[in-house]
Amino acid sequence: MRVDDFDFRLDPDLIATRPRTPPEAARLLVVDEDLRDRHVGDLPDLLRPGDVIVCNDTRVIPAQLSGRRDGAAVEVTLHKRQGPGRWRAFAKPARRLAPGDTVSFGTDFAARVRARDGAEVELDFGLDDAGLRAALARHGQTPLPPYIRKRRQPDRQDIDDYQTVFAAREGAVAAPTAGLHFSQDLLDRLAANGVRRATLTLHVGAGTFLPVNVDDTDDHHMHSEIGEITPATADAINAARGAGGRVVAIGTTSLRLLETAVDGDGRVHPFDGETDIFITPGYRFRAVDLLFTNFHLPRSTLVMLVAAFAGLDRIRAAYAHAQAGRYRFYSYGDATLLHPAAA
Repeated sequence: MRVDDFDFRLDPDLIATRPRTPPEAARLLVVDEDLRDRHVGDLPDLLRPGDVIVCNDTRVIPAQLSGRRDGAAVEVTLHKRQGPGRWRAFAKPARRLAPGDTVSFGTDFAARVRARDGAEVELDFGLDDAGLRAALARHGQTPLPPYIRKRRQPDRQDIDDYQTVFAAREGAVAAPTAGLHFSQDLLDRLAANGVRRATLTLHVGAGTFLPVNVDDTDDHHMHSEIGEITPATADAINAARGAGGRVVAIGTTSLRLLETAVDGDGRVHPFDGETDIFITPGYRFRAVDLLFTNFHLPRSTLVMLVAAFAGLDRIRAAYAHAQAGRYRFYSYGDATLLHPAAA
């Protein structure tokens, strides 16, 4: 499909730079045969007993680094672990870096460039994972999306704000932002209404923010991300669905991993590895019945995914409705509950 089909104009004033407080106070647009304006806190009334919400428990690391190479400033965003102390990263400006160069991020923290491919480099910090975590805690910043960093710098408030209530397993360099809308109180109310919960892990990479710079979706290459679905999670999801419950993906990250691990009969299997699944209209969903997700960027792989799930015309109508109603967009913005398009 033409990438232009997924373009839209957005009033910059609608880009949220801080989340709502409490998180379940965010607005929620329910997208089905009609459009309904609700709030995230209404979710227990919108789901059914026996449904299962599937949440991503990845934890964001302080992956944004400011360094210097021979006196010149270099900005680095880690995006994929390659091994102990080694990460792929996006560098700006990458042209200043070559294999063998050293980038210093402090008097006690540096990395050697192992390779470079365009704007991407592989860095070796010469530390084990525990040592690197400690160094990132001292020198790294919360890796806020570019559209927020253009408006303000990360601060201490983002350390908590840009982490979901599910966060447990370190490795993401971008938050699974649908999860930012959940509090323990909301989870308790969902459980009291008979809604079950399962967790998986997909370590979100900075590639999620990369623009689609081709004219046709067939020519786009997805960055891969590392994920895991345990046998217990797969069993819980299959049992809920077998009993008539719906699988509700909390975020596109959960959906992408579920659709990676599902078979042709709709059974989810344990998974441990990389996925680069790219979902566009025409895809047949097998694992997910409802999708809870934020509003996404124009021309992005995520807006293509939601168009595949709910229907392109319905997503266009929903996004126009949201703009007219002054919903807040993107990572710290409001949310949607998407029902699938008719087959």
